[in-house]
Amino acid sequence: MSKQSKRREALLYHAKPKPGKIAVVPTKKYASQRDLSLAYSPGVAEPCLEIAKDKKNVYKYTSKGNLVAVISNGTAVLGLGNIGPEASKPVMEGKGLLFKIFADIDCFDIEVDTEDVDSFIETVKNIAPTFGGINLEDIKAPEAFEIERRLKEELDIPVMHDDQHGTAIISSAALINALELTGKDIENVRFAVSGAGSAAISCMNLYVALGAKLENIAMFDSSGLLHSNRDDLSPMQAVFRTDKKYDSLADAMKDADVFLGLSVGNIVTPQMVQTMAANPIVFAMANPTPEIAYDEACASRPDIIMATGRSDHPNQVNNVLGFPFIFRGALDVRATKINEEMKMAAVRALAALAKEPVPEQVNIAYQETRLNFGRDYIIPKPFDPRLIATVPPAVAKAAMDSGVATAPIKDWEKYIDELNERMGSDNKIIRLLMNRAKSDPKKIVFAEADHLDVLKAAQIVNEEGIGVPILLGRKEVIEELMAQLDFDANGIEIIDPKSDEQLDRLNYYAEKHWQNRRRRGESLYDAQNNMRLRNYFAAMMVNEGDADAMISGYSRAYPAVVRPVLETIGRFDGVSKVATTNMMMTRRGPIFISDTSINIDPTAKELAKIAQMTNYTMKMFGLTPVIAMISYANFGSSKDPHASKVSEAVAYLHRNNPDMHVDGELQTDFALNPEMLKKKFPFSKLAGKKVNALIFPNLDAANSNYKLLKELNEVESVGPIMLGMRKPVHILQLGASVEEIVNMSAVAVVDAQQKEKRNKI
Repeated sequence: MSKQSKRREALLYHAKPKPGKIAVVPTKKYASQRDLSLAYSPGVAEPCLEIAKDKKNVYKYTSKGNLVAVISNGTAVLGLGNIGPEASKPVMEGKGLLFKIFADIDCFDIEVDTEDVDSFIETVKNIAPTFGGINLEDIKAPEAFEIERRLKEELDIPVMHDDQHGTAIISSAALINALELTGKDIENVRFAVSGAGSAAISCMNLYVALGAKLENIAMFDSSGLLHSNRDDLSPMQAVFRTDKKYDSLADAMKDADVFLGLSVGNIVTPQMVQTMAANPIVFAMANPTPEIAYDEACASRPDIIMATGRSDHPNQVNNVLGFPFIFRGALDVRATKINEEMKMAAVRALAALAKEPVPEQVNIAYQETRLNFGRDYIIPKPFDPRLIATVPPAVAKAAMDSGVATAPIKDWEKYIDELNERMGSDNKIIRLLMNRAKSDPKKIVFAEADHLDVLKAAQIVNEEGIGVPILLGRKEVIEELMAQLDFDANGIEIIDPKSDEQLDRLNYYAEKHWQNRRRRGESLYDAQNNMRLRNYFAAMMVNEGDADAMISGYSRAYPAVVRPVLETIGRFDGVSKVATTNMMMTRRGPIFISDTSINIDPTAKELAKIAQMTNYTMKMFGLTPVIAMISYANFGSSKDPHASKVSEAVAYLHRNNPDMHVDGELQTDFALNPEMLKKKFPFSKLAGKKVNALIFPNLDAANSNYKLLKELNEVESVGPIMLGMRKPVHILQLGASVEEIVNMSAVAVVDAQQKEKRNKI
């Protein structure tokens, strides 16, 4: 994509369907006049009076306790500099979005139009009663230091400047583990530091708190070494002045144990790394270009431990590992500040988490057989679902132990359960899916590439590295649409099955297809005609290994696409009927609904097989399946054949798959309400478990329910995901959106990865 196209896409993302990235959503009922009279006048007077009696009641009756202000004046926006408050607003909205999706914290972004320190502080103090915490962002140094220091002193809610402390906290955790792996004592370690801004200074302050000695630190800014004879240093920089003489950063790196870079890209050479001490630790964290490229640094020293700020290499130092979870812990105990003890608790919690066995969901997302603590894994991955239940409790406990918590936690087990429940509001599984697809992209044939939305999706798939598109359709139409989209055709295969240039391939496919179908009433002539149809041609591409996966169905009814792929590719060995499942991204987390598209009225055994295939597919996504077999009745309360069919399917699964978490027949509300299920049916295999898959007794029920969820609750759907196919083929719902096509493309790639792995076993 050209620079102009990327610019246009970014602008459209922020402008449509409505401007901005965040919104205010009501949390109480408001349908009736009674609701409105409670929400506003006269009912609202009651909580107001209670808060007037005791200000602490504001946490009981308002959203203050889960509301953080992301505040900036736009004077130091990453990569953009001093662009002003209005121009910084998209960044602050983005920070608010991260707070929400990682820790379920609500945010208002506040852009302050002043560069005067006193005015800025006064503004924040005046609006502080609204919030439970203050996240300062993108404020230039040295003013940022003064602003944070004074606000922490003068406010009774948590205040943190993430630019200063985020990188410090995450890199400190990485440093602890790197030092453990190299057997070095931090008190004896020598540091060479490139950069003397707020982030670098905060890192070194935290390293000193961990035991580093000031005399072992050589810090450089754009003017050179922070030497004792310099009089141009801020008070924060002056702490790191040294009497030692280093002619350059290269000179300081000789025999140094640790290099910390928070400056500019490509200023460190392999030769400089080669002069460092044995088992060097290199944290090159300039973004987007590190001080030295990861591959270059690792090639220069086999004993290196390397970290960057980039997501495409091991050991990413990413602030999102810290700030959402630190504020989460601070808010949950109503801390009056974020102190050094709380930051250090976050450091040690992150360091310890990297040593724990990694969940399969994380291994799958990063295409690792097994992530283990070591040189390439010294810090948890940002997608690790354990972060929410690990870092906030550590921070909350530190707040309590240090005396800044005003609402101490009494039941830690209940608190951790609540933290895990918060993650249901986030669709992390989509990001995990995309990340996994990008780790090993596959060739995807888009059978309807001469439709604009399909081509848009293929463009995103290509540019994001999700897969390698093969575009099927009328070539002149595709090329015309590509020009409109500024879709670079270089290296992209465009195929028109009806064109003369594809005649040899068409005849080859037809012959192969006929060999498989000739005893089923199909002639070679029929096969040749079929191969001129894009779904037959695309399916044969996958069948013959010319493509790894196929996406179709955008412009044709589902049955019209299913038939060609079944005739051409067929089912996996042992599968009697294929089925589909939709992954619904609900507030409580992903819920799979099966069978949404194919089997009209499956038998008991077919229902059981659908459950087995759903179980397998969910594990492919790194999830632990907990499956409810749905009916209008509960556990034999009806003897009608429709209910009995579900009961028979459950009995089959209990006999043949005793390790599966599955039970029924169950009504949907009992399946989705754990407390109700446990109280009424304590004997159920699902009692005390959170159901994440629903197998419906027929197509009517499954299809209607998934579409109801999608439209009424605006629940994102990924699917229908084909179950039981021999090769990766996925069929869209008629008129699928660009986003849905991209998501299904990622599913197709992951499916191809899984089938490739399975075939190697």
